[in-house]
Amino acid sequence: MQADDRFINASTNGVSMTSNHKQHSLISTHDVRRAVEQTLAEDVGSGDLTAALIAADRVVSGTLISRQRAVVCGTAWFDEVFHQLDSKVVVEWRVQDGDNVNENQQLCQIQGGARPILTGERTALNWLQTLSGTATVTRAYVDRITGTGALILDTRKTIPGLRLAQKYAVRCGGGHNHRVGLYDGVLIKENHLRSSESIGSVLLRARRQAPDGIMIEIEVDTLQQLEQALDAGAQRVLLDNFSTDQLRAAVAVNNGRAKLEASGNINLDNVGEVAATGVDYISIGALTKHIQAIDLSLEFARG
Repeated sequence: MQADDRFINASTNGVSMTSNHKQHSLISTHDVRRAVEQTLAEDVGSGDLTAALIAADRVVSGTLISRQRAVVCGTAWFDEVFHQLDSKVVVEWRVQDGDNVNENQQLCQIQGGARPILTGERTALNWLQTLSGTATVTRAYVDRITGTGALILDTRKTIPGLRLAQKYAVRCGGGHNHRVGLYDGVLIKENHLRSSESIGSVLLRARRQAPDGIMIEIEVDTLQQLEQALDAGAQRVLLDNFSTDQLRAAVAVNNGRAKLEASGNINLDNVGEVAATGVDYISIGALTKHIQAIDLSLEFARG
């Protein structure tokens, strides 16, 4: 299965998995359900001792507010938290995944039993603020390279257990997915090369053993290695920790023979310069590794 086949084909115009918008089948609702079950189990355990202080028949309504500018992502996980706790809880979204929102903007209204809403509040916010954090930083990188022709890619540097969700969030931010895991793409890195005879031999073995249609990519550290990879028929090459001057030289050496991916020591300050060298892809581990959660607040109406 190709990496992108696992996820909603998100764009900067936004997509949604909520009940208020068209469902997409590229990310499984089973994945969302299972992930939410695990996070509720670790928080609720044998029961919410504090919510039990509230009358069982108490009904509340609340408003979810963004305290900063952000790109929204994670509405399906938010909805699923309350669905699992009490299917009678109603969430009405005013935004959808992929939307840009402003400081103090209302994102949704929620109404239902006080106990399930209080119990699920933190878990639901954890999902939304974390995935929105990934979508927001991805959009920042995408905006910095607008017009260059390069694409922003994620990596496997994800939070354990959140691989599918974070890669979905990257798509909502306008980025693209690299391979999902070790099973849907070949990436021959430095330690693989050190365990092999040569660049040519390992590429030949990859072409013989990889299933049809699977991406085969090889990482190189020098222009000399790039030339060896190209001579061996490489169709996709990762340029690891190349300076911008080296990237420009690599693009010239390549001359369109393979797709080139820049990676390593790339940040918001230099990503535009990297994209301008003419590489096809720029992979950023920080999209999913360095998470800064979005500040959200769920405020109950006074009753």
